[in-house]
Amino acid sequence: MVVDGPDAAPWTMTGECVIALARRRAAHRSPLPDGLHPVPGPAVVVAESYTRSPVGPYLAFGVAEPARHRGRIGLCFTTVAVNSPDVRVAGRQGWGFPAELGNLGWSSRAGERELVWLERGISIEGRSHRLAWPAVVPMRSLQHLDDGPVVAPGWLRGLVHRAHVEIGVDDEDPLMWLAGRHAGASVSGLRVTMRPARHAEAPLPAPLLGRPNPAPPVPAESSAQT
Repeated sequence: MVVDGPDAAPWTMTGECVIALARRRAAHRSPLPDGLHPVPGPAVVVAESYTRSPVGPYLAFGVAEPARHRGRIGLCFTTVAVNSPDVRVAGRQGWGFPAELGNLGWSSRAGERELVWLERGISIEGRSHRLAWPAVVPMRSLQHLDDGPVVAPGWLRGLVHRAHVEIGVDDEDPLMWLAGRHAGASVSGLRVTMRPARHAEAPLPAPLLGRPNPAPPVPAESSAQT
């Protein structure tokens, strides 16, 4: 059954993932949707294996790049592959993720997790340390739907293990700049909640824009006495 993101949100998924931070040059920046502008900083590469979601188990690979819309800064997913048609439709319609179907494979063994995107010749492998700590991380994705930019908020919870992440990419692939070893993390006991997307055109609260609160009006009698 195809699930439309806005109707089903919030989505909650459980599983495990590997996250890498990849340095990039200006030449490596992907084109962003209308209304979004690039921001300096590393790209975030994620490989995810979900055992539970509103549409069942699925795998996902994504590349997110720093972006801004007016006063908002977040990550814009510029590449997303999933192995579930329902997830692809929900991601596109509900949050503006540029999801495409891919032949993805996942393997997990003691201290190692690996995802492979067979058509693209991309692999991401995380080798984690035993030491782990619980973390709750807010997420903000800046994406684009038919009627303009949107903010896709969410939360990530889990046990975070520091990891060395190795990414392999075919020489002719546009993501070749990701190839190599990166700092990152492996997350077990993963729980991700995606909230409904909201339009990014809505004004930000005054404190976030750095505007001071208006001063209270001075009573007429006080001003007359001065």
